Amino acid sequence: MSKNPIINGLGALIYIILVASVMNFGTKLVPHQSSFIAPIAVISLFTLSAAVMGYIFCYQPAQLYFDGKKKQAVQLFLQTVIIFGCLTALSLILLFTGIFS
Repeated sequence: MSKNPIINGLGALIYIILVASVMNFGTKLVPHQSSFIAPIAVISLFTLSAAVMGYIFCYQPAQLYFDGKKKQAVQLFLQTVIIFGCLTALSLILLFTGIFS
């Protein structure tokens, strides 16, 4: 994705917001029914999300690692995880304080 851990963390958060929005609005548009397609869609979304997050978190660190810049690779990966962890903590604080409810 990027060599900037803030952009990577924000990219992951934006992807999650998009997926959550589609799921939230999609459940309001589609009638509730038991279907064989529902579990397929959920597992497919899970697999897609794992691939997207793997790309966001690991692509640039892997590139750096294979270019012989192992220390930078680990540093970028850990910084991205820390930034994303802070964004996750912020979203949990907003959830539990009820500011946006």
